[in-house]
Amino acid sequence: MRVSQFFISTLKEAPSEAELPSHKLMMRAGYIKKLASGLYTWMPLGLRVLRKVENIVREEMDRSGGIELLMPAVQPAELWEETGRWAVFGPQMLKIKDRHDNQFCFGPTHEEVITDIARREIRSYRQLPVNFYQIQTKFRDEVRPRFGVMRAREFMMKDSYSFHADYASLEQTYRVMYETYSRIFTRLGLQFRAVAADTGAIGGSGSHEFHVLADAGEDALAFCPDSDYAANVELAEAVAPRAPRAPASQEMQKAITPGQKTIEEVAAFFSVSAQNVLKAIAVVTHEDEFVLLLLRGDHTLNEIKAGKVLGEFRFASDDEIHRNMNCRAGYIGPVGSQVRMLVDRTAAALSDFICGANDDGFHYTGVNFARDVHLDEASVHDLRNVVAGDASPDGKGSLEICRGIEVGHIFQLRTKYAEALNATFLDAQGKTQVMEMGCYGIGVSRIVAAAIEQNFDERGITLPPAMSPFQLAIVPIGMGKSEAVRNAVEQLYADCKAAGIEVLLDDRDERPGVMFADMELIGIPHRIVVGDRGLKEGNVEYQGRRDAAAQAVSLQSALGLVQSKL
Repeated sequence: MRVSQFFISTLKEAPSEAELPSHKLMMRAGYIKKLASGLYTWMPLGLRVLRKVENIVREEMDRSGGIELLMPAVQPAELWEETGRWAVFGPQMLKIKDRHDNQFCFGPTHEEVITDIARREIRSYRQLPVNFYQIQTKFRDEVRPRFGVMRAREFMMKDSYSFHADYASLEQTYRVMYETYSRIFTRLGLQFRAVAADTGAIGGSGSHEFHVLADAGEDALAFCPDSDYAANVELAEAVAPRAPRAPASQEMQKAITPGQKTIEEVAAFFSVSAQNVLKAIAVVTHEDEFVLLLLRGDHTLNEIKAGKVLGEFRFASDDEIHRNMNCRAGYIGPVGSQVRMLVDRTAAALSDFICGANDDGFHYTGVNFARDVHLDEASVHDLRNVVAGDASPDGKGSLEICRGIEVGHIFQLRTKYAEALNATFLDAQGKTQVMEMGCYGIGVSRIVAAAIEQNFDERGITLPPAMSPFQLAIVPIGMGKSEAVRNAVEQLYADCKAAGIEVLLDDRDERPGVMFADMELIGIPHRIVVGDRGLKEGNVEYQGRRDAAAQAVSLQSALGLVQSKL
């Protein structure tokens, strides 16, 4: 491809709203152009990258036995009402009406549609298992679209759905999809990690997320470097301390703490570590029950874990705290409290700790469970996020924390949607059974941004070769003035195309610095520079995108060198 016959639209500076490196670089490199909040046009360069990701995903899905189809982006409300999700999916769903006033949505996901296909088309166990997939545009009305295509409202997704006669078959396909996703991200050249995850709003039982490791990742991942254990921090178990709680060595005393309300302020006031302060968090359940959640001061509440114990809950208001505890937030604690309390495992192991005295401006010191606060073992739960240094749940070492960008998620849905939509089949005995289901998603457009977060430098994008828009850039110096350069470039260009190399010839009448900067910015992994000075000695310059310097190679060996690099 010649630049003169292509379209490149690079920028020296990124738009002011761009925050992440991927957003800045995709805008500067002309991969995407913003249309409206969370809506982007994929420009020719970016689309080439997107299609490469899509092709690898498709190849591996076909290899795994997946069968491609394409479902409508616009879905009728009736299907979502059957599963009960029309009213509860939330404002992320873009609801629209047609000219007949019928309700539709722009599909944020396709569980309902594919299950409707299954219940209409699958009759016998002989048709199972089957795994359908599509690569299609989705729309979710993000409350705050940001980070470019990382969190856009419209995005490209590969979603697949498997149907099974029994759970054993679902487990087998789930393992196949786990391996398929691992191959996809390996082929793309990404550093990634698969982690156990919460099933969230999709539902089901087993679940794994696939994360591209990057400092800009929104998700914290816990992993053990001494074993295969890895999980999203939302799901990672905080193991109870092995050592028993130390016996009390202090008397409980009430101390005045004027204005000391936060854990940090209280710890500093008493010159102790936050580990010695008990954190009390007031919440209200969906049944309007006021509950105290007790954690060690240096730990943070894991709302997903707490929700599994309490069900739906929200944080209590200042008025609710005062009404139930007779004090302001910042001074609440368990001593003498008559409200229900849940205690984190690690907090339950504290002794001689400091906590709020349920009296404005006061805290207790030297507090101990059993002696000063009744501790019901049934109220002790895992309520916190793990931290680096915690024991690994598999007992094989300690946890470390890294950041990741979620680009894939696989679920064992089981029968949630099949039951709601009456997707059944006849088994070998002629009895009606409900189908088991699996669901497997990959954010195709998100992968591009995630890959750039992992692959960039001060000059621009450094995508892995499997994803780069072109494999090779040929940059001629003075092509319009030198017949020798023109002839050498045209022959090399023709030879590269004949060899099947995706080559971009920068035939613009631009200064060398401009051409070099553009080719580096847009992320082409290999570059050959052809100029009069080198040709006089029969040489051209080769430089890999990640190389510190160029090297002189003979014109005759340039093609072979590039082929060996590829």
